[in-house]
Amino acid sequence: MSSVLLRATTAHAAWLEQIHALAFSADDAWDAEVFATQLDLPGMFGLIAEDQGFVLTRVAADEAEILTICVAPAARRQGAARKLLAGAEKIASAWGATSMFLEVSTYNYAAFDLYKNAGYERVGLRKRYYSDGSDGVILRKII
Repeated sequence: MSSVLLRATTAHAAWLEQIHALAFSADDAWDAEVFATQLDLPGMFGLIAEDQGFVLTRVAADEAEILTICVAPAARRQGAARKLLAGAEKIASAWGATSMFLEVSTYNYAAFDLYKNAGYERVGLRKRYYSDGSDGVILRKII
């Protein structure tokens, strides 16, 4: 995998939709319009790891939040998510964020391992947050 992360723009919205649909259930996948709208908002940025995956992040004041991060199934376990996470933290920090938040399903064990190894800690819980009924664990990292 290349070490280069590309900045996502509204021109990438259809591709973001395709990757998101591979990574999430139909009930949770976002469409191209959602991605285009999000990327046009102040404080938003997206990063793409070639054709493997992407992260969408929002920065407001000194806090950042990962809205979604996903890697195509065929590209998993190759370091793309770790690279995207680090890239999002770096940009968010440069934009003034001192902490990064995200939610992860209690059923997503691989993501828990990724975030734990990256230094994220549990700070909250959203009961039945996801469409499959799983809870959303709120994680935070000081960046």
